[in-house]
Amino acid sequence: DKLRMVRESLEPGAVVQAVADRNGVSTGQLYTWRKEMLAAAVSGFVPVAVVPEGPRLEGPAPAREAVAEGPGVIEIALPSGATVRASGRVEMAVLRGVLAELGGR
Repeated sequence: DKLRMVRESLEPGAVVQAVADRNGVSTGQLYTWRKEMLAAAVSGFVPVAVVPEGPRLEGPAPAREAVAEGPGVIEIALPSGATVRASGRVEMAVLRGVLAELGGR
């Protein structure tokens, strides 16, 4: 019964006073049982050691599929009605700078 009451008192949203009243025990007794059971659970832990991972054996690299890289186009319509169009390879830093300048208007 103790274990059942402790488990019930640990349920999300449970009120210890209500659990104690429903089972005819004091809240102090219920808290004592919870503390005892927690101490017993913690004493069951075993120390562990973390060691470096050994070398991994890797199989052959998967074959890569050919990806066609054509000239892409990015088109951004701004709320002001202006359109920014970038085609081909565009440096991200340059595009960010352009968008930052247009965003300030």
